[in-house]
Order: sequence, then C-alpha cells, then structure tokens
Amino acid sequence: MDEALLRALTPTVIGVLCRRGADFATAEDAVQEALVEAVRRWPHGSPRDPQGWLVTVAWRKFLDMVRADASRRQRETRVGAEPPPGPGGSTDDTLRLYFLCTHPALSPASAVALTLRAVGGLTTRQIAEAYLVPEATMAQRISRAKRTVAGVRLDRAGDVATVLRVLYLVFNEGYSGDVDLAAEAIRLTRELRAKVDHPEVSGLLALMLLHHARRAARTRADGSLVPLADQDRGRWDARLIAEGVEILQAALVRDRLGEFQAQAAVAALHADARTAEETDWVQIVEWYDELLRVRDSPVVRLNRAVAVGEADGARAGLAALEELDPALPRFTAAAAYLHERDGDPATAARLYADAARAASSLPERDHLVRQAARLNARRGP
Repeated sequence: MDEALLRALTPTVIGVLCRRGADFATAEDAVQEALVEAVRRWPHGSPRDPQGWLVTVAWRKFLDMVRADASRRQRETRVGAEPPPGPGGSTDDTLRLYFLCTHPALSPASAVALTLRAVGGLTTRQIAEAYLVPEATMAQRISRAKRTVAGVRLDRAGDVATVLRVLYLVFNEGYSGDVDLAAEAIRLTRELRAKVDHPEVSGLLALMLLHHARRAARTRADGSLVPLADQDRGRWDARLIAEGVEILQAALVRDRLGEFQAQAAVAALHADARTAEETDWVQIVEWYDELLRVRDSPVVRLNRAVAVGEADGARAGLAALEELDPALPRFTAAAAYLHERDGDPATAARLYADAARAASSLPERDHLVRQAARLNARRGP
C-alpha cells in the first residue's frame, strides 16, 4: 500500500466532497474514514483509480454521517442522490485547503494540526504521537479547529505568508513517533511550490532542504547534540544541499527578497564552507542585515550578534548582544559562547550553567551542562 499516495490524494478528495455539498468538517471526517478503509483493503496494491475509489467511499461515508444525524436531514435532502463514482472533476482544491487550515482565527498549534490532517493526510493518532500528546487531546484540538473554520468561504486569495509560517512550524518539530514531520513539511512545501509562483515559497523549501541536509550530523549515537562547528561535514547530504542552493538562486534572481530567502542564504553559506574555519562570517552578517530589513525580530538580532562575534571578534559580538533583552531564549547560551571566545572561561562556565537550567529540551540542557563542566575542568578546583 502506498501511504504517500493516500496522503497526496487527501486534499483533493476533501475538495471534491465540499464541492458536492459537504461542509468541510464532515467532509474531512468522511475522508479520514475512507483512508482507514483504504488501509484495510489495499494491503497488496491500490485500485486502478485510487482517487475515484477514495471519492466514492468518502462520499458514502459522508452520506452515512448525514443520515445518522436527525438534525441534518434537511441538508441530506439538499445533497440529493449519490453522484456516480469517480474523481469528481479535475479542480485542484489543495491550495484552498492550505489557506483554510491556516486561517488567521486559528492558533498556530491548531493550524499545524489541521494542516497535517486535511492537507497532509495524517491520522489523529499519528499527529498526537508526533507532538507527544494523548490522542484524545489532539482530537479535541482538531475538532475545535474545524469548528472555527466551519462556514469560512475562500472566495479571496489567501495569505501565503501564513501558510509558510505553519509549514515552517511543522518542519521545526522534526521527528517523533512514526511520522517524520521534517520530511512531511518538505513534501507539503514542494506541493505548495508547484501551485504557487512565489519566491518565498521557494525560499522556504530551500531553507528546509539546507537544514535537513545536516540532519545526520546533528546528533551522536547517544542522542547528544553536535554543534555546527563540530559536525562531520562529510555526513551532510550533498544532494539536498545542491538542490537547495539551486532553488534559492532561482528565487533570489527575481529580486523579491523575503525572510525565508535570507535565512536560506545564511544556511547556504554554512553549507558552502568545507570546514567551520572557512565559513564566510562577513557575508553571513550581511545577510542577517538584509533579514532585519525584511523582518526585524529579537531572534534574528541574537543570531546576528553571534555572527558578528565570529566576523569581528567576540567583543563586537558581546556589544551587539548588550542591545537585546537577557530574557530572550538562548541569550545566555550565546553570551556564554562569546565570553569563552573572549578568553573569560569563568564567566562562560557560569553562563553555560545558567543557560542549562533554562533549556527547553533535554538534549540542549545536557549539551550546555557539558560545556560548563568542560570549562570548569580546565580551571581546576
């Protein structure tokens, strides 16, 4: 059974049901039941017309749901007789679903969950496992999200920027459970790029590919983090890097710079360096300056301060850091790194320990604890 095919067909089948008169929430539920039926009945191969099969089964599931609810008998009359089996036309509804699932009324967490269900074709269980929450909790989140967008008419162009932010949130969740969310985000962004001619879509895809290329080198066998400077660059995926750089270059020549293109340019400069020492930090600082012009944020300024420390010396980086709020996430870790580079191991060790206590993940905390221990061991008792 081809799970990738099922996921790719999901938004199309939902769109067909909606055009036939189903509301989005019930259509999405019906398609999920059809997918379960497909998993049960396609163990040795898909039918000759997988989309037509899914449309037919999902429509029957929808009618069953309508008939089971006495309060919806009026809608059943409006829906009428069951249409003939088949794909229901060639209209592409995937893009409409992207915009619906990332509606401004939804919280980021709800938008991500709904996108993974309706556009990604994942089950509630898979999404729950990926986010390490109970299935019932995720089911409630998705149900609330569907109620929020019930009745929303997509008769105007949607906000591509919002869609891209949701996809980037999915990518940054990485991997947990039996679904690789980073790979899923890349797949969905590829689909979006095929439907939307926008350089920022290409910029996001390039950024994902360039980051994903370093994935195998980011952790050791015991799960501990490996900083970028210490990674074995021979383990980076050269094919993904080449694809990411090619996509980025094609986007940049259109001269419509956006935040994802600028971030991808920074990632490309890291990927281009054969060793950490050969990294072109001066260009990286310049790209952070470009990024600040299109999207100023404390996180960008924090990353720029570290880059300044590499390009112009640790004192310059610390001076840039002083302009930021010390409560900013990873501020203390950045300060520790720059103090170490500035030849102040005592301050660096203290700051690494402080940063470890505030770390948001166990691998990050363990890495910072080891950094503090390393410097303390050098200083002696």
